[in-house]
Amino acid sequence: MASTLLPLLVTLFLAFSVYYLQIAEAEPQQLSTLKLNSRILQESIAKEINENPGAGWEAAISPRFSNYTVAQFKRLLGVKPSPKKELRSTPVVSHPRSLKLPKSFDARTAWSQCSTIGRILDQGHCGSCWAFGAVESLSDRFCIHLDVNVSLSVNDLLACCGFLCGSGCDGGYPLYAWRYLAHHGVVTEECDPYFDQIGCSHPGCEPAYQTPKCVRKCVKGNQIWKKSKYFSVNAYSVKSDPYDIMAEVYKNGPVEVAFTVYEDFAHYKSGVYKHITGSQLGGHAVKLIGWGTTDEGEDYWLIANQWNRSWGDDGYFMIRRGTNECGIEEDVTAGLPSTKNMGRWVMDMDADADVSF
Repeated sequence: MASTLLPLLVTLFLAFSVYYLQIAEAEPQQLSTLKLNSRILQESIAKEINENPGAGWEAAISPRFSNYTVAQFKRLLGVKPSPKKELRSTPVVSHPRSLKLPKSFDARTAWSQCSTIGRILDQGHCGSCWAFGAVESLSDRFCIHLDVNVSLSVNDLLACCGFLCGSGCDGGYPLYAWRYLAHHGVVTEECDPYFDQIGCSHPGCEPAYQTPKCVRKCVKGNQIWKKSKYFSVNAYSVKSDPYDIMAEVYKNGPVEVAFTVYEDFAHYKSGVYKHITGSQLGGHAVKLIGWGTTDEGEDYWLIANQWNRSWGDDGYFMIRRGTNECGIEEDVTAGLPSTKNMGRWVMDMDADADVSF
């Protein structure tokens, strides 16, 4: 009996060891309890950045995080790294170099009829950035491609994707979010509004909220859940090359991007961000809406965050383009809007679009 169990135990031990090493490699350096309980916003960090002539951006003590500890701030960084196996099986989109791209581009002005592009939301107490980036981008693309101005529900994706997308308010995978949009769709924000309506207006943003329950019922009785669904045709990654990312945004609209956040990013006020100082805290997902170059010659990406307008440059920020700053060009995900389930006005279009993956 012992002789038959030994090989099994050895196999299990080796498997566990490999798994443990993978987790250890994926996790940023552990922060001490003292560090976690300290304030995320530090005058010393802001001073170091503002006195650095090469920083290229301005730091400030933002009202959004004025009472936050490092631990509380970390909760908002809800991007889990996509498993390499899944990335290998995901279509990667690139664009022909024949496309002439402008030196600067802003989706808000390119598609001024689309009100969702310029919205700045608030993820509140929840590490739901992975869901915001996907749903906001798809909302924009419905307007851009199908002339449908609709605000889609982050809450549907956050609450109903479950373990397939990750851990809800404790983080998720942008790629799996887009797959959910293709397979299951999301209802409108009117049908299923975001659960955390308080946002972060009160000190410390406590308590940390649990992931909302999936109810699958519209808050208004005259709306039907299944009929309120909007779908993505597909889920894909964009090649990690600045030209391909720009071409994707130029042709199809905003995309979801993920990047590594350091302590100094919480202090961002204006200018072109690049990491200057502070510890690595986690991964964050946002919506990339354009690009440009400053008068000083610094190339940047233009990005909408979801930490309300009291943070950053009225809720937006710029980050250095072309150098993969903080991994911003490594993890770009998107999908195209589907006409599935959208009613009689699109019967002459591809109402049976393939949403399988």
